[in-house]
Amino acid sequence: MPQSQSAIAARKATIAKLAQPPRIDVIHPIAARFVYSLRLIALHEHARRDPVPELATRLGSVELAAKSLALGRAIGATWPENIRVSRFCCCLLTHDEATIGALIESAANSDSAGFERAIGGLIRPDRQHRLWDAVLALVAAEVRAM
Repeated sequence: MPQSQSAIAARKATIAKLAQPPRIDVIHPIAARFVYSLRLIALHEHARRDPVPELATRLGSVELAAKSLALGRAIGATWPENIRVSRFCCCLLTHDEATIGALIESAANSDSAGFERAIGGLIRPDRQHRLWDAVLALVAAEVRAM
């Protein structure tokens, strides 16, 4: 069955969009701070060092450092594969970082439906509540720190 030209063009546009990584400055500020925290956690884990002291220094709060680490672990436990992160200095997001940013933005806006849409098909529904709770805890800690 031949495909219409508009369907083919839509598929090409989707593929082109996936090939162009989003920039970190287009996501919610809380999400951007967490993406940098996640990159720092990955760097410290690679070096087999505790990330909490540096996270606390950079984030300005031990609570925020603990919530960031807890969310990072929750993501690691529920994500279907190893999380891909960019280098700490990179302004471009990996697809995983962009998805995590969308999750945090949804939680910051109290949009559970948006959270479910962003994660639908990626994480089993019975595991989504763990991420939702961890993301809400991080957002609440960020709001308290303001």
